[in-house]
Amino acid sequence: MRVFSKSLLAGILSLFIGVTVADTYPSKPVTLVVPFSAGGPTDNVARALAEGMRKSLGQQIVVENSAGAGGTLGTAKVAKAANDGYSLLLMHIGFATAPSLYRKLSYDPATDFEPIGLVAEVPMTLIARSDFPAKNLSEFITYVKANSAKMNFANAGLGSASHLCGLIFQNAIKTEIQTVPFKGTADAMTALIGKQVDFLCDQTTNTTEQIKAGRVKAYAVTSPKRLSNFADLPTLAESGFPGFQVAVWHGLWAPKGTPKAVIDKLVSSLNEGLKDAAFRDRMSKLGAEIYPAERATPKALGEFSKAEIARWAPIIKAAGQYAD
Repeated sequence: MRVFSKSLLAGILSLFIGVTVADTYPSKPVTLVVPFSAGGPTDNVARALAEGMRKSLGQQIVVENSAGAGGTLGTAKVAKAANDGYSLLLMHIGFATAPSLYRKLSYDPATDFEPIGLVAEVPMTLIARSDFPAKNLSEFITYVKANSAKMNFANAGLGSASHLCGLIFQNAIKTEIQTVPFKGTADAMTALIGKQVDFLCDQTTNTTEQIKAGRVKAYAVTSPKRLSNFADLPTLAESGFPGFQVAVWHGLWAPKGTPKAVIDKLVSSLNEGLKDAAFRDRMSKLGAEIYPAERATPKALGEFSKAEIARWAPIIKAAGQYAD
């Protein structure tokens, strides 16, 4: 009689369970958590991607907005969710900045998630209320510096992309400006359109339609080169601020311990979603750049997010802004 070791039996059982899960997953709708309010830039990416991935998964992907604390509340929710593939997270650059911004996090970005892949990168635009007096970027900066005591700069909360862009902008023009945090970028945009705040630095996925409709006034983009859909807007880098480049990357994660067979299916579905014509058209119109297939992988996202955590730590430390 052949005797099998416990470790061998465990391995065989694990393999069997993985195959079974792969054969049945997904058997019900999948929840995609967006840790920001509905209507914001990350929400725009999530909803377009969810529809593209649905076609290959064969199940609905329900977008759930769980906003608050710069995206950390929704992120923590996924970290604590069952690792069965039915709770996913679509998060942006804030995934990498949170460890430096928050003294206490209820999750560890490096150990509490399974990376699935990178999704898209979105440049940002510097925009102001529609009646802002400056006609161009040079006039805008001059006006802001001269009136800094009575100006306010909206953002989507500590750790948000708009907050980070604001820190870099204030440092670049060597001027401190009062910031007004909101629960999400959609709320910040509503306040800007309503002329309750003066200006905002936000992703093109949230600003493009507002700029084209004339509800806000645009002054510059944060990309290394001008955007095709805003060719008349200068980059901050070409306007006397070399190195001022802020792009907001988005990635897809699952809770730690999600079976590899499920992750593999999600990676495949993600890549199909990124190729979806409707998704690509939507991202193009909003100025977002979709990552190629070789970066829509667990390895690429894992390595990239680790490097981003290291990149932003000294920048945030120098700014001296932290949350409890």
